[in-house]
Amino acid sequence: MNLHEYQSKELLKKYNVPVQEGIPVDTPEAAAEAYKQLKVTYGNEFAVVKAQIHAGGRGKGKIRGTEQRGVAVGKNAEDIKTIAGNILGGTLVTIQTGDAGKLVNKVLVAQDVYYPGPNPVKEFYLSILLDRAKGQNVIMYSTEGGMDIEEVAHNTPEKIFKVWVAPNLPLQGYQARKIAFDLGLKGEAHKNMVKFVTNLYNAYVGLDAAMLEINPLFKTSDEKILAVDCKLNLDDNALMRHPDLVALRDITEEDPTEVEAGQYNLNYVKLDGNVGCMVNGAGLAMATMDMIKLSGGEPANFLDVGGTANAQTVEAGFRIILKDPKVKAILINIFGGIVRCDRVAQGVIDAYNSIGNIQVPIIVRLQGTNAAEAKELIEKSGLKVQSAILLSEAAALVQKAVQA
Repeated sequence: MNLHEYQSKELLKKYNVPVQEGIPVDTPEAAAEAYKQLKVTYGNEFAVVKAQIHAGGRGKGKIRGTEQRGVAVGKNAEDIKTIAGNILGGTLVTIQTGDAGKLVNKVLVAQDVYYPGPNPVKEFYLSILLDRAKGQNVIMYSTEGGMDIEEVAHNTPEKIFKVWVAPNLPLQGYQARKIAFDLGLKGEAHKNMVKFVTNLYNAYVGLDAAMLEINPLFKTSDEKILAVDCKLNLDDNALMRHPDLVALRDITEEDPTEVEAGQYNLNYVKLDGNVGCMVNGAGLAMATMDMIKLSGGEPANFLDVGGTANAQTVEAGFRIILKDPKVKAILINIFGGIVRCDRVAQGVIDAYNSIGNIQVPIIVRLQGTNAAEAKELIEKSGLKVQSAILLSEAAALVQKAVQA
């Protein structure tokens, strides 16, 4: 589950992680008032307006049809109001959103941290995630912050540092000091970075995060260490331990079809192809998508109905697949292990009768528990459903449907 920047920062503050302070708002007028509050509290003339969407590249991205960027600096209340008015309600297109962009419903008015002082400011990069190959959490960090870390890794990989932490142990003091040392910090900044990294790691573990990224991780001119931006992704499987965090989910940032699928406990991911898939089991789903590509088609989705599929979930799956206008055929590939093939077949029949005349070809391959009963049900239903026994037969039918 992804969180907005302003939500992530509020969670980090509970773990004593210093952040760039800000006020989330949803109107230009509220943005101007937020600026005034920040000016009184911190004494800075400047403030930053940041579009709040679940995507990176906001600073380089632009509101569709304008030159307004997703992150902009204002020097007075009127500036902030104008910038917020340009961003709110607009569609922000970034390198991560693609051409579709994302609608901006909220902005964060944040304090200026680039104020002058006795020392130069510096931007770093730091993230924490799971290294599955090693079975340990890994802290990745670099002196090159505030830019695309992928470019740094590609062009100057020697500037990427890593520290691994065993999941059953806290971050050790020597590891936190190594990170501060590798980033070239001394004195007060070194001490503050050690505290920052230690508390940040505690937040990562305590929140059951899947990924926590700070870019830029910022050293101010008076040697403070702050999280200026934060991307926080929570492990869905651990949300039952954090009922308070579930309320932070913003479904307006998610694909509506995927949200609907989740209501039926369907694992659904929309893709850009022309063949809809309905499969039980992630492994079989991946193999089915490979088969579709080898047959000349492109999978339109990943849809795993799981091991408890019934007529209701199958019908829901049908309706979700058919919402995609690109779909030219639907392939149902079920191996009856836990799930019974006859139950899936009944779901196909019920969906067909409930939805009405389905214009695209439906290819059904049912093998395993009660496969014979399932085949009999479909044959007696009188529906225009094409049956296959072998995967190669299903592939041939898919190829025929796509090329028709």
